[in-house]
Amino acid sequence: MVEHTEPEPSRPVRSWIRSSPGTHIWLLIIAITSVIVAIAPDQVDRVLLHRNSSNITQLVKYPVRALVSSGFWIANPASLALYAVLFELFHAPVERWLGTPRWFLIVATAHVVATLVSQKILLTAIQDHRAPHSMTHVVDIGVSYGLAASIGVLTYRIPGPWKWFYLAGALAFFGVPLVTGGTFTDLGHAIALSVGLLAWPLTRNVVSRET
Repeated sequence: MVEHTEPEPSRPVRSWIRSSPGTHIWLLIIAITSVIVAIAPDQVDRVLLHRNSSNITQLVKYPVRALVSSGFWIANPASLALYAVLFELFHAPVERWLGTPRWFLIVATAHVVATLVSQKILLTAIQDHRAPHSMTHVVDIGVSYGLAASIGVLTYRIPGPWKWFYLAGALAFFGVPLVTGGTFTDLGHAIALSVGLLAWPLTRNVVSRET
């Protein structure tokens, strides 16, 4: 059973951040790496993104580092504001609802599973000459797999019939690109969404003190 810290009505921002610390620490790290990419010379930022990617080359050479570091960078620093909004809309509510350990388990599992499965399928396509060999070095970084997982598990937080409208929207958003000639990234998103949906057992026996 998960219990959460009492909110502080007089300090709503502090209360929100304290109730979802993992989300905001993660977002802070992404902000720092985004600043690094933004101020780095062109050649340096490309090296940084490639070295912190979870593409086939990096996964073969440095599997643990690639899986971990790829979750803390975004390719376009200009997207930071959008990611901040998405973190507040999806990660923070899930973490506040389930608690940090369950939330982290779900998003970390989704990130790892979606990355490994999608890259394995890409490797098979390269070996079968259905994709160019240069794809082994493609930049595969970002936080979207974790977001997809939170979007999936948040389905179980939405009350009544609205749950089904939300689920239909999530399935359409991630499913349409996949079935209309999607990339390995689209496949990864669909896998991560599925991980979130399959995490239903972790949403049981949760006691929330949100106001």
